Amino acid sequence: MPPAKLLCQRARGRTAGWDSYRGDKQRLFYSFNLDEHIPPQHLLRSIDQCLDLSDLRAHLADFYSPIRRPSIDPELMVRMLVVGSCYGIRSERRLCEEVHLNLAYCWFCRLGLEDEVPNHSTFSKNRHGRFRDSDLFRWLFNEVLRRCMAAGLVKGEGFAVDASIIRADASRQRGVAGDEVHWRDPALSTRAVREYLEALDEEAWAEALPKKMSFTDPLARWSAAPGGPAYFAYATNYLIDTAHGVILDVEATPAHRTTEVESTKTMVERVEAQFDLTPERLIGDTAYGTAPMLAWLVEEKA
Repeated sequence: MPPAKLLCQRARGRTAGWDSYRGDKQRLFYSFNLDEHIPPQHLLRSIDQCLDLSDLRAHLADFYSPIRRPSIDPELMVRMLVVGSCYGIRSERRLCEEVHLNLAYCWFCRLGLEDEVPNHSTFSKNRHGRFRDSDLFRWLFNEVLRRCMAAGLVKGEGFAVDASIIRADASRQRGVAGDEVHWRDPALSTRAVREYLEALDEEAWAEALPKKMSFTDPLARWSAAPGGPAYFAYATNYLIDTAHGVILDVEATPAHRTTEVESTKTMVERVEAQFDLTPERLIGDTAYGTAPMLAWLVEEKA
């Protein structure tokens, strides 16, 4: 037999053997336990032990129709949002991608390997619909706080208040001067603008117009950190129990010093009404030492 032909036969033999080997390795069924692949020390395991959403569906029952096709499970959406908060995933589109790819995220969200991850648009629709109408996030926050109180993590003796600046998803280039806005322009008839106008009363109208505003997010305020560029932003205001650093209340406001200070009254009174907690002292930086704030503390809370 010619050497060339012999080599070809040997090559075909090796290829057939390799194909046979690969065929033996392919399996039709797999036994896969997702729980076994999540490390015991994983952050989401610790959170899962404390997160009880058993009353969530009952809280939202009036906002779901029993005759339409099954809706996306609200517990799944809340768990996905918890993942996004813990790992700094602000984009809901990216959050859906990460939950699809990450085994730990799937496990925490009670998803199997073949279960479908909700579309990112589901979050915005629910946020502006049933989640807002039911005040779901406030309810969920209070449920977590009650568990902290039951565990003895809240003393109620001293409160601290502070604010963090959160950059808004609004372009600097599309900002306009507040006094140049023509509100009757049909081009401004967006959901964000309509909600902004509906929230204003006649007395607040003159004070509400900022020097610069965004049509994308009219409630955001033009703000600048010391030594940095200006941008549209919000303020996240926190009321914290000083014993163990547990956050008692949160209030979002435009990034404006006056509204940040005034939000303290809202948070203190809300905690008092909800949980019957009245602190002996309130801690804040010098920005909170305004005359109206001190008068409120002395005349109404002392």
